[in-house]
Amino acid sequence: MFILLFGAFGKFNQAGLLMGVVPLAFFGGMLALNVFGMTLNVSSSVGFIALFGVSIQNGVIMIAHFNALREKGMDLKLAVIEGSKHRFRPILMIAAVAVLGLLPASMSTGIGSDVQRPMATVIVYGLFFATIITLYLLPALYYWMEKRLGEKKSE
Repeated sequence: MFILLFGAFGKFNQAGLLMGVVPLAFFGGMLALNVFGMTLNVSSSVGFIALFGVSIQNGVIMIAHFNALREKGMDLKLAVIEGSKHRFRPILMIAAVAVLGLLPASMSTGIGSDVQRPMATVIVYGLFFATIITLYLLPALYYWMEKRLGEKKSE
């Protein structure tokens, strides 16, 4: 996945920043499994795969827009602020569709729920955690990292 992200952005630091979202999404999913007394099994592992895909997708949407604004000549700080404003609603809608669609499956107790419930729980609560990180922490880390690299280049 790192190689694909590097191919998309052409910078190791941005690919690494996006890969940093994955362990935090994993933490949210594992926390949900622990809170609800579920185990890590094949079903929840499939949920983690879906969770990682959506959380990386949200990060790519955010960082690609930051890069596009900077290529148009926008200042770093302004690009991060405006890019976060522009991509807040699309990222929130992606997460809301997945969370609202899988919420009934994560709370089900009927026949067959032992298979779908761990997967849905991981996706719902992990995506909730990953979306908060993508919307608030990722722009701050992007700004800090790019500013630091810009200062090193000017020296």
